[in-house]
Amino acid sequence: MAKMKAGTVWMSCCPFVLTALCGVAWAQQPIGTVGVQDATVAGALVITNGRAVLVGSTTVTARDHAAEVALNRGGAVRVCATSGLHLTSGKSAAETIPAPLMLALDRGAIEVQMTATTSDVVMTPDLRFTLGGDGPLDLQLRVTKNGDTCVENRGAKAPVLRVAEQFGDATYELRAGQHVLFEHGSLKEVVDHESSSCGCPPEPTMSVADALLNPGTAGSGGTTKTAEEEHPFPSAVSEGLAPVAAVPQAPAGVVHAQVSATLNSGAESDSTTEQVPVAGSRVAAASASGAVAAQPPVAQPAAPKRGVLHAVGRFFRRLVGR
Repeated sequence: MAKMKAGTVWMSCCPFVLTALCGVAWAQQPIGTVGVQDATVAGALVITNGRAVLVGSTTVTARDHAAEVALNRGGAVRVCATSGLHLTSGKSAAETIPAPLMLALDRGAIEVQMTATTSDVVMTPDLRFTLGGDGPLDLQLRVTKNGDTCVENRGAKAPVLRVAEQFGDATYELRAGQHVLFEHGSLKEVVDHESSSCGCPPEPTMSVADALLNPGTAGSGGTTKTAEEEHPFPSAVSEGLAPVAAVPQAPAGVVHAQVSATLNSGAESDSTTEQVPVAGSRVAAASASGAVAAQPPVAQPAAPKRGVLHAVGRFFRRLVGR
């Protein structure tokens, strides 16, 4: 009987346990995925096939290039280089309605393209954005260090964005197609015809032809050029990026000349001397203007030929004392 009672108690509690487990699983529905090579991810996640599956509440910090978060609801959020974005998913009222999504941008810039609902929220340290209706959201948002917030609500059918201050009572409505700048994150200092881009800056690209012609150029998968390659002689020497080459010395037995030229620079003058090997010629000293005149080699008189008869005559002259 005791065992029967224990079993009865467990069976009676089972529906409540299953409900709790289902609630936890439902609350932890995946938000989306991002490539681990593109961003650093903190929070609840699972790594699969080189992508981090974002669950619950996570933070995505892009590396030195933009990282794209593919949303499970459809659409994507592009986190610009070195920017940090917090993503949090709520609980949906029905399976057919996307779970509410909160995007909180600390710094940097993001580009959001998704089907948004009135339950979605976008936040910055100074402002809070909510939607006046469901619709296709194409939003570009940038926050600078001094709080300047650039917002562009792109698209003719974009929903109205209702903007409110985090620590104030001022409000602002950003309609479809509007492009504004909130200076220092204040709704009271608005540039309503902003021209600068609010999204990711263009990233440097290299065509296949350029990559083949310049294999040593720094970039994705390439090697970095040395200082001497980036600054060829003589600028490399003048900037101290490359050593000064030693003066070439002529090998023994080869006629060479020393060239001396005077360089005038106003009040002072410097003399530069360089030894240059010359084969079979002599170089005259440079004139004051630095011109060098080459002279042909001086012909040497040929030595007379002396044979056996000359040696015999020399012997007899020694005998007679001459």
